[in-house]
Amino acid sequence: MTYRITFLTAICFLLFATACTSVRQSASGSNKPAPKPVAVNNGPRFLNDISITPESSTTKVEGTTKGKDRPSKKQTHFPSTASIENASALQFKYAQLLNTEVEYVSNIRLFQEIDEWYGTKYCMGGTTKSCIDCSAFVQTLFSSVYGVTIPRTAREQYGFARKISSTMLKEGDLLFFNTRGGVSHVGVYLQNNKFVHASTSNGVMISDMFEQYYVKHFISAGRIDKDSGIAGKRK
Repeated sequence: MTYRITFLTAICFLLFATACTSVRQSASGSNKPAPKPVAVNNGPRFLNDISITPESSTTKVEGTTKGKDRPSKKQTHFPSTASIENASALQFKYAQLLNTEVEYVSNIRLFQEIDEWYGTKYCMGGTTKSCIDCSAFVQTLFSSVYGVTIPRTAREQYGFARKISSTMLKEGDLLFFNTRGGVSHVGVYLQNNKFVHASTSNGVMISDMFEQYYVKHFISAGRIDKDSGIAGKRK
């Protein structure tokens, strides 16, 4: 009997000791150290060690930005307030007809002469303000504005002028067209694809050389030496 009590007492002691050990382990967790607090950085963040800073002014070199292989932005030209305020009614009128800025209507003598003839009706062989044909108008314009005498007919003017590419056009160059067979029409280039001529339908007027009719009948462009003042001389 004494042996059984001693044996049961020993078992109870072992069970109690095991339970206490489990309780201590549960209370202490897995015995791993607590994680350290993470410091919060409120400063600038970096991506792959690259920081973003405000753009500074750079020097443009031949259409590129220094340090960057890309073309610079094209600057848009705006006429100054002074040039607009000092412009005449004539400049405003032809700026609208040419679809350009007022300050680009700068050859006042040329536009004064055009304005005197503007609207004059067309007639074959005409040379006056009652009626005029295309080549006579061009001849008169060159004589009055540039002091240069050129041949009378469109065909003769075509042979007299030095041929140039239409991509090289400047104010005062000639445009030749085939409207009735061969070189049969001529006008004077102004700017912005516009030219002045004596049209068979509307008389002296300004047209766009890229209108379908003129594109279809265009022959070539020509240039006359406007500095010589003498007929027959070329550049």
